[in-house]
Amino acid sequence: MRDLAYLKLLAREYPNIRAASSEIINMKAICGLPKGTEYFFSDLHGEYEAFIHLLRSSSGIIREKIKETFGHIISQEDEIRLANLIYYPDRILSQLRQAGELTEDWQKIAIYRLVQICKEVSSKYTRSKVRKKMPAEFAYIIDELLHVDYNDENKKVYYSEIIHTIIDIHVADSFIIALCRLIQNLTIDNLHIIGDIFDRGPRADIIMEELMHFHDVDIQWGNHDISWMGAATGNPACICNVLRIAISYNGFDVLEDGYGINIRPLSMFAARVYKDDPCTRFMPHILDENIYDAVDPGLAAKMHKAIAMMQFKMEGQIILRHPEYGMESRILLKAIDFEKGTVRIGGKEYQLLDTNFPTVDPADPLKLSQEEEELLHTLTLSFCHSALLHRHIKFLYSNGGMYKCCNSNLLYHGCIPMREDGRFDELVIDGQAYKGKALMDFIDGQIQNAYFLEKGTPEKEKSCDFMWYLWCGSKSPVFGKDKMATFENYFLAEPELKKERMNPYYRLSVQEEHCDRILEEFGFSTAGSHIINGHVPVKIKDGETPVKAGGKLFIIDGGLSKAYQGKTGIAGYTLIFNSRHLALAEHKPFDPSQELTPRVSIVEKMRKRIRVADTDEGRELAGRIEDLKELLEAYRKGVLKERFQQRRGI
Repeated sequence: MRDLAYLKLLAREYPNIRAASSEIINMKAICGLPKGTEYFFSDLHGEYEAFIHLLRSSSGIIREKIKETFGHIISQEDEIRLANLIYYPDRILSQLRQAGELTEDWQKIAIYRLVQICKEVSSKYTRSKVRKKMPAEFAYIIDELLHVDYNDENKKVYYSEIIHTIIDIHVADSFIIALCRLIQNLTIDNLHIIGDIFDRGPRADIIMEELMHFHDVDIQWGNHDISWMGAATGNPACICNVLRIAISYNGFDVLEDGYGINIRPLSMFAARVYKDDPCTRFMPHILDENIYDAVDPGLAAKMHKAIAMMQFKMEGQIILRHPEYGMESRILLKAIDFEKGTVRIGGKEYQLLDTNFPTVDPADPLKLSQEEEELLHTLTLSFCHSALLHRHIKFLYSNGGMYKCCNSNLLYHGCIPMREDGRFDELVIDGQAYKGKALMDFIDGQIQNAYFLEKGTPEKEKSCDFMWYLWCGSKSPVFGKDKMATFENYFLAEPELKKERMNPYYRLSVQEEHCDRILEEFGFSTAGSHIINGHVPVKIKDGETPVKAGGKLFIIDGGLSKAYQGKTGIAGYTLIFNSRHLALAEHKPFDPSQELTPRVSIVEKMRKRIRVADTDEGRELAGRIEDLKELLEAYRKGVLKERFQQRRGI
């Protein structure tokens, strides 16, 4: 029998045999249902419009459900209209009202069709689970409509009266919106984000708000996420990096309108210090126009150069504090000959493309000027005091991690660092070597320490510095390259110096034997298990495929970010795992004026339909059932006494 103290705690929730028995029956029934549908996204990179469209459309699955439900009963044009209504109900209803097309007949037809779709997507869930997802104000009505027997003449009248009353009392719009939200909610049971929510795209903050309102989401941190998390800890190098990337991609809206980061001091500093410098090597990539905070590209280039130089100084100081990082060769400011305008790399001198360094002291290149110190202090306060940023960062912590093991799938953003011979590579910190799963667990702990330890403690400072290493260190699992060639890209012409060599993992992991080694390291059976990665865009136009290692490895970064779409030829992937198969949805570049249903292809069929009992949730339920059976035994043997609610007299 279980520990008696534990059973007493369980008895508070299930005070008698009837309550415990009812819950056992309920959980056994749930175990017989098909597993919920899991969606895997990667490398969102601030592309909020494209991501929200994919989320609301379930990457094209809602369109498929419409086809399955209505077949040839409605036209393809009506299918698209119904799909768009489900995706954007507020917008579509507003457009119809302005056009004078929001008639009573339209409302009746729309509600009928939405109820049918809702029946289809809710069919594999328990009635209680569906009710929990319903908006409270309409839960009773929706529940009744979902379970109407249309062959019963009395129920037909009942159904008609419900619809008539909804329209008559002018709540049809709210009811239609509620049905659309419920359909979206039921189509995706679990949402997995395989890293890199931030940077490049216009509004990562809007994506974070969307994720925070989703019912079941987890995040495997990417290097861009960790850079922002490091900035939130007050790490100056991470703050400079976040600002540099945002400015370089014209991302002023996310900084100022999104997170309230005051960058006016930076713009004033840059305009003064680089007044006569065109900063041509630092012109921003304008992939999206700013809506709220338009900045002249010339001024943006000056701001870009100013913050980049501050970043190089702060990075150099971190490297000097941590010789264990092995990154001394990356302190390139100290390798510059300021008189000759050259930099020495690997024993050879190279001519710099830009030699204007008004803020750098040749005698002490890594020292911030007094103005830079004051500016960085101001910027740090802005990051530390942004309430929305810290709300989002805390969500990343509470719902995120370096990796996740889920239903025979191993999820992580980048790589498990490997050597050329296929062995796991080691990272040595404070004399302790970490590799494989132990490395990922160690890093997870360091990331937690960087944010949650008390400010000013040596342990916190060390962990905060380590956040920067994770951004660009050669043995960082979320980076996975030998170097971050930021300096070379700005200042040098030689292509070979700009090359960032990938960790051997990326070459070896496409072979099944190496995937098996990784899966075993994390406690998986090699049969039927998968690794799901992001980080490296898959170039479909060059003949690459996201499915590798005989179907054991999925790389689902296909370029949702506009910055990559020219290289990949598509706009990313969604991996969809339901009870019958694994499927890949291939996204089209987002264009709100066009029909954007992704191309969905099945990549692996399950040998038998997966039930809840076969999942991690099912195994948890099985343990819970055994606990309740022990509780029943304790009641029946008199070890615990049943409790019953007393009836009140009249």
